[in-house]
Amino acid sequence: MNLKLHVWRQDGPSDKGHFETYDATDVLEDMSFLEMLDVVNDRLEAEGKEPIAFESDCREGICGACGCMINGQPHGHQARTTTCQLHMREFKDGDDIVIEPFRARAFPVIKDLVVDRSAFDRIIRSGGYITARTGSAPDANAIPIAKVASDRAFDAATCIGCGACVASCPNAAAMLFTGAKVTHLGLLPQGQPERFLRVDKMVTQMDSEDFGHCTNFGECTLACPKSISLDVISQMNVDYLKAQFKSRET
Repeated sequence: MNLKLHVWRQDGPSDKGHFETYDATDVLEDMSFLEMLDVVNDRLEAEGKEPIAFESDCREGICGACGCMINGQPHGHQARTTTCQLHMREFKDGDDIVIEPFRARAFPVIKDLVVDRSAFDRIIRSGGYITARTGSAPDANAIPIAKVASDRAFDAATCIGCGACVASCPNAAAMLFTGAKVTHLGLLPQGQPERFLRVDKMVTQMDSEDFGHCTNFGECTLACPKSISLDVISQMNVDYLKAQFKSRET
């Protein structure tokens, strides 16, 4: 198939960006979206032109590094799919495809489609560590955990930190991401000693970054490739409120 790509090009955070149009010819429908970009870049380099900068690592839907906007949607129109898992058979011959970086003040553009998501790293780092015995791994059944809690914790822990939730939110809020990181530890026994101190620090760090406030639209969970539930935001809000009362008691 032959496609027309409208790609955002930007040399750096302080530079003015613009769209450039490229013809992607002889694209195989079994190619992934990133493989298609690889082919386009090979042709650009053969012509002595600057290749399109985009980020990727695992290319298996695990790391979340590949995130970008495709026709106005994070990771494209396919539900529960990262950009690297999106295949060209989802498009039609002759389609126009608009490719942009994630749009958020907290995610400044580094180059072209690559954005700086280190704000996420700072939120995670602010949460610190859990108090746990070091040494050999404990027996799996040594600490009983209710199945409901373990299932919810596991679901929250599937967040890959790609930033699609931020890019899809009209206010560029990071509530779904932060809620997932707070919840997956807060539901487990190992996460209890620092549970309320952790949520207080992580929410405070989130607020100090350039993220907006939650819109309650729910677009974040629809854009999330792992379908993280909005329940994690509710859990975070409850824990944060409790943390404020506990701080007053001390």
